[in-house]
Amino acid sequence: MARLHLFDLDGTLIRGSAAPVEISRQLGLGKEIGVLERDLVAGRISSPEYAVEVHALWSGLTTEHVAAAFDAAPWLAGIRQVWRDIRERGDYCAVISLSPSFFVERLLGWGAHAAHGSRFPEVPFTRPVDPAGILSAAAKVRIMDRLCTEFGLGRADCVAYGDSMSDVELFGAVSRSVAVNADSHVTALATHHYGGGDLREAYALVAGTDGN
Repeated sequence: MARLHLFDLDGTLIRGSAAPVEISRQLGLGKEIGVLERDLVAGRISSPEYAVEVHALWSGLTTEHVAAAFDAAPWLAGIRQVWRDIRERGDYCAVISLSPSFFVERLLGWGAHAAHGSRFPEVPFTRPVDPAGILSAAAKVRIMDRLCTEFGLGRADCVAYGDSMSDVELFGAVSRSVAVNADSHVTALATHHYGGGDLREAYALVAGTDGN
């Protein structure tokens, strides 16, 4: 039976940072995004409220900024090699992130079968952000279920990789999970744990189990 490997982005594939942080740095707005990030983590604002604030903060955003942020992000080593191995085994890999889809979808070029993020207007912004398109932790589970249907798999065939509160519901819904440089929200839920800078090492914890 094939597997579906589900990867979080912020704090997981991007070590110690997040897509909105990297984008804001390109705009010289590191301090401002830091305030919003702290408010989000502390629960002072919701994910949709955060998205509206970020949209306003990024009024001067261009596709060149997005490309530069993507290239400069502190990615884990070995992402493309892991996804190539997943494909060669006949398995599937997907990224599900609360970050903007225009950033997340760039990972399709690295070999992901699917990449889902919060729906933002196209860059440069000429329209407001629709809060209904902003993903939540629960949305990660719904997207997983849709992907399972698409690939002919079940939740028991899924492996989740994540690091924080936004991954809690997903970790609770799958049979195998890898806490990657994770905080206390997911470490107790994970079946495997990894700390370091190479996705190949995290992937090796589950790649050889169940005969896969």
